[in-house]
Amino acid sequence: MITLTHRYRIYPDTTQEQTLIEWMEICRGAYNYALREIKDWCDSRKCLIDRCSLEKEYILSSELKFPGEIYQLNNLPKAKKEFPKLSEVPSQVRKLAIKQLHKGWEYFQERGFGFPRFKKHGQFKSLLFPQFKENPVTNLHIKLPKIGAIPINLHRPIPTGFVVKQVRILRKADKWYASISLQCDVNIPDPIPHGHPIGVDVGLEKFFATSDGVQSKPPKFFKQLQSELKLLQRRLSRKQRRSKNYEKQRIKVARLHHKIDNTRKDFHFKVAHALCDGGDMVFMEDLDYRTSAKGMFEPRIPAL
Repeated sequence: MITLTHRYRIYPDTTQEQTLIEWMEICRGAYNYALREIKDWCDSRKCLIDRCSLEKEYILSSELKFPGEIYQLNNLPKAKKEFPKLSEVPSQVRKLAIKQLHKGWEYFQERGFGFPRFKKHGQFKSLLFPQFKENPVTNLHIKLPKIGAIPINLHRPIPTGFVVKQVRILRKADKWYASISLQCDVNIPDPIPHGHPIGVDVGLEKFFATSDGVQSKPPKFFKQLQSELKLLQRRLSRKQRRSKNYEKQRIKVARLHHKIDNTRKDFHFKVAHALCDGGDMVFMEDLDYRTSAKGMFEPRIPAL
């Protein structure tokens, strides 16, 4: 089984864009409501049985079970009577917002830290459509339930034999993307070592060094635009929150962050492509580069 994910730019009209934003806010409300149930249940169990807190107490029945994933998913149809707006969002999209919360909860249970947080206004930026009766993608449009056809820039065609499994709609700054998950039911044989090998070492002073003597300086995409970003953020801090001018300035800051992200990603894929062209086998250390990709160290190279 091969699974690929292709991201395409989409261009919803004003009505479709407003609908997607409203759906994200509705899913954010469902996510926060479910998280509040979990937090209340946890707070009611914090106090020891033989003493009381000096500040406050959450009084919930001792017979009340933990609001798990199945319990909250079963309560979604009942919640539509009290919150009619929930019915505007496709049922599967609503359910996946709750499942997203419980994935974070399970991750917290495994690690022991990183309790799920409430989503503020505008922080819920994606919608997942998990299944389709037929292929929703054509050469010009992608068809979503309750929204209709949205123009898409299919800059690379979907490979033959692959089926669209799910579609995630992403909002980055003022741009919209469709991240399409594709699957093909084939068996992949294990590769046999052959050809010219290349060893790659990722460092701090150099972005990477290969066994063939090729070295690359670490790019400073963020530092190159840091002064411009600082200016835009200073202007944003002087605007009144939730005002129209604040929203315009926030979009400018988000566009610049998106530009940095795109240039960094473009560089990574070009480096990965050059390494694949330079040798038949590529060997790297088994290290987790996710931390360095987000902070002061140099980002990781995409999987080859």
